[in-house]
Amino acid sequence: MSNENSVMVYIQQDAGKLAEVSLELVSKARELADTLGVRVSAALFGETAAGAVPRLAGLGADTVYLLEDPRLRHYTPIPYSKLMIQTITAYKPQIVLYGATTGGRDLAPRVASRLKVGLTADCTDLKIGGHIQKETEYKNILYQIRPAFGGNIIATIVCPEKKPQMATVREGVMRMNKVDSSRKAEIVRIPSPLDSDDFPTEIIDRVLEEKTVNLKGANIIVSGGMGVGSAENFALVRELAETIGGEVGASRAAVDAGLIGKEHQVGQTGTTVRPKLYIACGISGAIQHRAGMDGSARIIAINTDPEAPIFSIAQYGVVGDLSEVIPRMIKAYKARA
Repeated sequence: MSNENSVMVYIQQDAGKLAEVSLELVSKARELADTLGVRVSAALFGETAAGAVPRLAGLGADTVYLLEDPRLRHYTPIPYSKLMIQTITAYKPQIVLYGATTGGRDLAPRVASRLKVGLTADCTDLKIGGHIQKETEYKNILYQIRPAFGGNIIATIVCPEKKPQMATVREGVMRMNKVDSSRKAEIVRIPSPLDSDDFPTEIIDRVLEEKTVNLKGANIIVSGGMGVGSAENFALVRELAETIGGEVGASRAAVDAGLIGKEHQVGQTGTTVRPKLYIACGISGAIQHRAGMDGSARIIAINTDPEAPIFSIAQYGVVGDLSEVIPRMIKAYKARA
């Protein structure tokens, strides 16, 4: 298979640390490329980046376009945009994927504007299919799927007329493959077009703040919705989460109502999670929320409404007032501990 017409992933790194969403996208690119019968390529730029190649190969990359330069230690828009435009122009991928991170959301539209191609932001799914437009049939194009109108509908967007088809994809929505250490990738060291004029800014200092909530990495999540009733009542949700060693999550309705911070939000417009256990407390189960947690291994739902949609995906359901149910759960757990 030719290196051209590949599914390409922009590999985001910072000081040599790869963004997890980029690794998830290599895994998804492998699936898309297998459907199309093409290769997976990765665009990797950094100060010292070659050490990441075996991991990218193990996840599904066939070719890594690599450029190492001390000035690329951290993302800055002008040099990274120039490098992506050069790489895409030279190697002609039919699809290019970026993580929907701060850097990805900055880089992707710059590249799309320069290349005059379409771009769909914040996708939650990607598929390959056909499309008919003005009596023209397009085969094997990218379906770019994302929530729209405040998450009230799921839109499928296509950009069939120009290549590459480009999308940014939210973190956590794609499953990461297991690393196959037997896989190897071809390394193509690309020529550097960069000069001093491409670095008009200098990073003097960086202030990093660690996340206080790690929903994506949690094995257990206890989430509260509007049924919790008040910020004070979230104390029960927190107590249950602390008792069983879990993180605290929330529905968008609870976050919008100011009951808890947005960093706790689970769903299409929040974090997509796949814990071993998800406990939904006072969450009705709107499709936007379910799409962000229905991959959980076990779901327990607590709700006063026996017709709540959340019960349709829960393995275990409790119809009752969470102010009574949660204390009993805590008591039962402590009795067994």
